[in-house]
Amino acid sequence: MKVILSTLNAKYIHTSLAIRCLKAYSEKDFDIELAEYTIKDPVMNIVSDLYQRGADVIGFSCYIWNIEETIKVINILKRVMPEVKIILGGPEVSYDVEHWMNRLPNVDFIVVGEGEETFHQLLQEIEGKQKYHFVYGLAYRKGEEVIVMPGRPKADLNELPSPYRFPEDVPDLGKRVVYFETSRGCPFNCQFCLSSIEVGVRYFDIERTKADILYLIENGAKLIKFVDRTFNIKRDYALEMFEFLIQNHGGCVFQFEITADIMRPEVLDYLAENAPPGVFRFEIGVQSTNDPTNELVKRRQNFTKLSRTVSKIKASGKIDQHLDLIAGLPLEDYDTFRKTFNDVFALGPEELQLGFLKMLRGTGLRLDADKYNYTYMDQAPYEILGSDVLPFSDIVRLKRLEDVLEKYWNAHRMDHTLKYLMEQEFPSPFDFFQAFGDYWEGQGWQKIGHQLEDLFTRLRSFLEQRGTKQMDLILGLMKLDYFLGHKYKPRKIWWDFTMEKSDWASYIKRLAEHPEDVSPEFAKLSLSERDLQKHAVLEVLPFHLERVLAGVTPEDAKGQTLLVTIYQQNEDQKPVYFTLPLGAVAKLI
Repeated sequence: MKVILSTLNAKYIHTSLAIRCLKAYSEKDFDIELAEYTIKDPVMNIVSDLYQRGADVIGFSCYIWNIEETIKVINILKRVMPEVKIILGGPEVSYDVEHWMNRLPNVDFIVVGEGEETFHQLLQEIEGKQKYHFVYGLAYRKGEEVIVMPGRPKADLNELPSPYRFPEDVPDLGKRVVYFETSRGCPFNCQFCLSSIEVGVRYFDIERTKADILYLIENGAKLIKFVDRTFNIKRDYALEMFEFLIQNHGGCVFQFEITADIMRPEVLDYLAENAPPGVFRFEIGVQSTNDPTNELVKRRQNFTKLSRTVSKIKASGKIDQHLDLIAGLPLEDYDTFRKTFNDVFALGPEELQLGFLKMLRGTGLRLDADKYNYTYMDQAPYEILGSDVLPFSDIVRLKRLEDVLEKYWNAHRMDHTLKYLMEQEFPSPFDFFQAFGDYWEGQGWQKIGHQLEDLFTRLRSFLEQRGTKQMDLILGLMKLDYFLGHKYKPRKIWWDFTMEKSDWASYIKRLAEHPEDVSPEFAKLSLSERDLQKHAVLEVLPFHLERVLAGVTPEDAKGQTLLVTIYQQNEDQKPVYFTLPLGAVAKLI
């Protein structure tokens, strides 16, 4: 019997952990292949590939982001392969199981919850006597009737074989995100999250975990994303794992979900002192800073302690942080969410993701939806359309904010410019992103694509339209950000270059002959005139750049600056900029 385990990933770079766990457990007894696609792949291409593989059984791992596309694939598969057995599993179909069996007549079985043992026993029954009533954790059909068996006890994790050592995965390890679990379960009870349903946390043996990670690193893995719901719930375990990864990272990057307000000071101190820059990334779910909201959804959170953790990690300069917010939680209206957004943005995360509440099947909040007058999408991802305190009109506005937040802040295309705007020109970060998002949609830009240059010209258009002061200064910061956004010397710019050729040549000559006028660091580059012509861009800014970046008022930054940006002069191939004060300002320094 040939079995194919498949999933539709969000992107090609992601590997599915769930189907690898099933294969690892059952491959000793069955011929199992993995088949991964993306939700962007044409349905007929997926069906054609699965058809040509000629399986007897095809299983699909289902999530809110792939269920509807998966259903399209299943319905066509059953038309062209009527004898094939279709099995579904995963969090999206593990709740309201009868609903799924009734909605999807082409599905033969659903594996509910943790799947290794259930899936293996199901394959044995398909190949054998087909006594499915012996299989706990299974939903199946008996004529027209849907039978849902009782759940299966949780597996002993240390009896499960490793899903990380398939030889066929090795060639692509360096090109894909490797998902890795050191534990299962969550200690918290947040009512909007599926993880709250599984009580308690179970761990894989730490020595086995270390051995699997070493195997992945030695075979070329570049990014390992830990899927543990709270990686740092056990202080000693987390500290031992952090130590191990620091000692053995080999250039691999590791991403974790942590709960920041329970991070112990000694762990923070260890990371601040020992973590190599860029090797760790932390994802922190803040969701809301509104205490009544957090209390209602049973989310324990001490924002003061969380802030202290985030600030200390940021101060170390070694670990990027991704903070999450959820718009639409109970009691969180537009104004309180504005405060939540500004509270979290003030922490300066490298990324701030604004998500919208999803009424996931099986969660307490979905069961209580009527209490808060929630309306939401009938099909996945079940995103809310409104509540008693957040009408659809406010959700639409927040969607506009989210759009420009992703394009500008999270993409880090204009860090210097945005920092100035949010500190000097707008009441708060929220107000900047909201006003810009409203303008963006008003121009119809959400309907068309954009190049990098468009992002700069569109921001300039927005700022000019509202009569923003100090546009010369803001445009100068935008030029700096534009130069720093290129790996190689840019071939074009989005503004009119006004420097005379003779002035440009004079500056190049001065920089080559007197690099010490700029800085000792610039002098160490030992760049000739030819080097500068090839690798440098120059721009005269009508203000003192370093003073503006230090946070002084425009009045105290009068003068001119020669901005010199150099490319291809360091190992990481990142541009570096230098400044040379000009005119009267130069005499004052």
